[in-house]
Amino acid sequence: MALSKVDAVNFLTGTIPSGNIATSSLAAAATGKVLQLVSASQTNTVTSTDTSYADITGLSVSITPSSASNKLFIVYDLQVSNSATGRNDSLRIMRDSTGIISPSNYWRLDDTTFMAQLSGNFLDSPSTTSAVTVKVQWRAESDTVTLNRRGDNSTVRSVSSISVMEISA
Repeated sequence: MALSKVDAVNFLTGTIPSGNIATSSLAAAATGKVLQLVSASQTNTVTSTDTSYADITGLSVSITPSSASNKLFIVYDLQVSNSATGRNDSLRIMRDSTGIISPSNYWRLDDTTFMAQLSGNFLDSPSTTSAVTVKVQWRAESDTVTLNRRGDNSTVRSVSSISVMEISA
């Protein structure tokens, strides 16, 4: 069995001589990492009677990708209701003025004592290094849509949130 020479200085310091690692291997090892995370949560009750899509107060984040090839992984979780039964309400996820998940969810409740939990995720390719705003919008078919509480009472019952992670490409 042949013995190889041990570089004692680098061995003791934990340094790997640069000639031993291919540059492409370092680049490949850096892909798929979470580079930053921004999130927003809404603990208050928010209501709307808009029959066109409108922003949900408190569920908007701004993020600036560090590379145009990086991705944004979006995760949302909302608790919603309507003051009336049998309405087809909906929400969507926007990047600036672009609907990236549009619509992402519809909900219809046949009882105002319940809330719908709307959750999802999406991998977006914004192709920019400029700041972008990711936000949640909703639309009521009619009556009043409500965030974080049941349609039939005024007690805050839950928390809604959106999180956006920049993923290295």
